[in-house]
Amino acid sequence: MNGERLNGWLAAMSEFGKNPAGGVTRLAYSDADLAARACTMRLMREAKLDVVVDAAGNIFGRRAGSDAHERPVIFGSHVDSVPDGGNYDGNVGTLAAIEVARTLGEQGVATRHPLWVACWQNEEGGTWGSHLVTAETTPAERATVARSGTSIDEGIRVLGGDPARLATARLHPGDVHGYLELHIEQGGILDRDHVDIGVVEGIVGLREWDVTIEGFANHAGTTPMSERRDALLAAARFTEMVNRVVTAEPGRQVGTVGRIQAFPGAPNVVPGKVTCTLELRDLDDRKIQRLYDVIVVESRQIGARNGTTFGFHEFVTHESARCDERVHALIGASARTLGLTTMSLPSGAGHDAQNLARICPMGMIFIPSVAGISHSPREFSRAADITNGANVLLGAVLAMDAVAWS
Repeated sequence: MNGERLNGWLAAMSEFGKNPAGGVTRLAYSDADLAARACTMRLMREAKLDVVVDAAGNIFGRRAGSDAHERPVIFGSHVDSVPDGGNYDGNVGTLAAIEVARTLGEQGVATRHPLWVACWQNEEGGTWGSHLVTAETTPAERATVARSGTSIDEGIRVLGGDPARLATARLHPGDVHGYLELHIEQGGILDRDHVDIGVVEGIVGLREWDVTIEGFANHAGTTPMSERRDALLAAARFTEMVNRVVTAEPGRQVGTVGRIQAFPGAPNVVPGKVTCTLELRDLDDRKIQRLYDVIVVESRQIGARNGTTFGFHEFVTHESARCDERVHALIGASARTLGLTTMSLPSGAGHDAQNLARICPMGMIFIPSVAGISHSPREFSRAADITNGANVLLGAVLAMDAVAWS
């Protein structure tokens, strides 16, 4: 692999949507996103790939295999970003995939399976590109407005797709030989433990609830402390309880109260209502449910202490996606062949790979994120780690090409 070339591409990509802090704001369907996609397609063509934009707005750079009857091996990531994001999330996986294809071409390596380098659209807004090709969607769902202010259907048209022809972009079980995705870890485990490569076990399930705490608003000066039905006090106890419940058993599960608002929000009024969120993530969906059940029971106990009530409304549900054990093994073997150290770990963030797991064997490769910083202009992965990850991806693509699933 040409690591210098790959890291040069990453530096060039960082100019699209660049912000004063050194990161990027490259929201899906924005002008910056379109510029980054144009750069991606140019690099694909320079790698001698046949470039197409499907009806869902995803970019594929295709390389023919020696057996026209074989199903494709797909690998890649995305180039859109969150607001004030970094220069490595998504970009590493997409550009490394192009470098893999270019290296194979330059070295005259033929593969039995066709290779499709993927650049999925609007990953940061909900993995929409990969979702559209692996699941049915409705016009009402696609009316969702992205951060750039464009609906999903409008965004598809902006990217050169066609919402009326989404059926032509669908991939079904049996259509794809396998999927691989290289990504920065977005956590600090690999960097902390000085491990070269993370071999991902799976992508965690995620569930989110709106929580409404009802008390009674009253005058802060005239209502005795013992007679208050303070919803904010109950919310504070709830927040501490979530942390205690989630950390009470071993494992990598996480729980977060990420948003909170008190009503009426005046300094001289005891808060009569609070709305907040609860998010739980783990690789085991049953554990998420078990933690939630405990939290609900303890919430009622908190409410009983000061006359408040708790209501839960679930608004996001993403089931966990296990990586295929066979793909996990071939990624580990690819890394060890290169003399790199490895660690198995889950992905705490969502990725396009979890959608591809619906239709084919899937695996992910992580490289270290310095200090575990991501979704920030301070996001950084070392050039050597990026090159290592790309070389592991190369080996894994070739290994996947050579294997016949039983």
